[in-house]
Amino acid sequence: MLKVVQGTRLPAKLWLTEVEDSCMEQIIALASLPYAFKHIAIMPDAHTGKGMPIGGVLATKGVVIPNAVGVDIGCGMCALKTNLIASDLTRKELTYLMAHIREQIPLGFAHRKTPLDESLLPDLPLDELPYLKDKKEAMLRQIGTLGGGNHFIELQKDTASDEVWVMIHSGSRNVGYKVAEHYNELARFWCEKWYAETLPNLSFLPIESQMAKDYMAEMEYCKELAFANRRTMMHFVMDGLEDIVPEVEFEPLINIAHNYAAWEEHFGEKVIVHRKGATRAYKDEIGIIPGSMGSFSYIVKGLGNPESFMSCSHGAGRKLSRTAALRQLSLKEEQEHMDQLGIIHGLRKNGLDEAPSAYKEIEEVMANQADLVQPLIQLAPIAVIKG
Repeated sequence: MLKVVQGTRLPAKLWLTEVEDSCMEQIIALASLPYAFKHIAIMPDAHTGKGMPIGGVLATKGVVIPNAVGVDIGCGMCALKTNLIASDLTRKELTYLMAHIREQIPLGFAHRKTPLDESLLPDLPLDELPYLKDKKEAMLRQIGTLGGGNHFIELQKDTASDEVWVMIHSGSRNVGYKVAEHYNELARFWCEKWYAETLPNLSFLPIESQMAKDYMAEMEYCKELAFANRRTMMHFVMDGLEDIVPEVEFEPLINIAHNYAAWEEHFGEKVIVHRKGATRAYKDEIGIIPGSMGSFSYIVKGLGNPESFMSCSHGAGRKLSRTAALRQLSLKEEQEHMDQLGIIHGLRKNGLDEAPSAYKEIEEVMANQADLVQPLIQLAPIAVIKG
C-alpha cells in the first residue's frame, strides 16, 4: 500500500501514488457511503469509471450495487500453456493462426449468424432467472465471440523458457450488459422512490430484497457465461494450433474474473465484495495480470493481503482516456514500436485507443502491488488480435 486518503466516513487505501482528479473524486465519494465496510481499496491500475473507479474494491454491508460491478459482468482472463516453443513457429504459421482465429471468432460488435450448441452454456438453472430465462438465443449467438474495446486474444511466450501460451480477455457480451443495465435501473428507481442516500451511478439494492437476490443469481450466471465464452474461444484457438502442430499439448486452463460481487469473509465479518476491474488474490491463488498489446503480461500467485480485501490489479490500467489516446498518439510510432518487438498485430487508426502508449507501464503496476501478488511467469506478446 502506497497511500491512504481519508473520506468522510472511511479511509481509502491506494496502491498507487498518482491519481487523476476525477478518479480521486470517485474514491472520496465511495468512502462516504453509509453501507461501505472497513475501507475502500484502490488497485495500482485504477482509473475513472462510471460511478466507481475501474480498479476499485468496495465491500458493503446490507446492499449490492450493480454499477460497482459494471456492465461487463464476469469479464476476465483465461490463459493456457502449451508445449510449443515460440522460436520453432514460423511467421507463416503464426499468420495462419491469426487468420483462423478471425475466421472462427466474431470480433467487435459482431455476433454469430448461426447459434452454437446450448451444451456450451453454464450448467446452472436458467429457467429460474427472471430476466435471463428468455435470452438463450442471444447467448448462443454471442458465446465464443470476443467483443470490442480492450478485449483481446494473444499468443505469448514465456520469457524464461520460450514456451507458448494463449491468453484471452473477454466477458459476458451484450447479455451481461443488458442484465447490468436492467438491475441498475431497478436500483435507481427504488433509491429515488424511497429517498435513499446514494450517489450518482451507484444506486443499490437492499440485499434482503427479492430484486437483490435475483441480481446476485443472474450476475453469477453471467459470470459463468463469460467463462464459457472465453473457454469456447480458447477451443477455437486450440484447433488452430493443432492444425499447425498436430502433436501440440495443452495444460489445464487458468480462469479468473475481475467484474463481479460475491459474499466473502473479511476482518471477521461476512460482506459483499464488489470488484470492478480487480482480481481476487487469495493466498496462493493463481491469477493473470495482462499488460498492453505491446508489453509483458504476468501469471501471478496471490499473497492474500487482507488490506486489499485479498485483491490485485486486473491489468496495466489506462494512462490516457480513449478520446485522449485517439487525439494524442501517433499511429506510425505505435506501429513501429510493435513491429520492432516482432509482434504480429493489426493496429489501425481507429484502434489507437488500445495502443501500448495508452496504458500505464506494467512494470510499475507490478512493483506497486508487490505486497498483493508474487509474479510467477512473465509473458511477452507474439501475435495480438484486438476486438
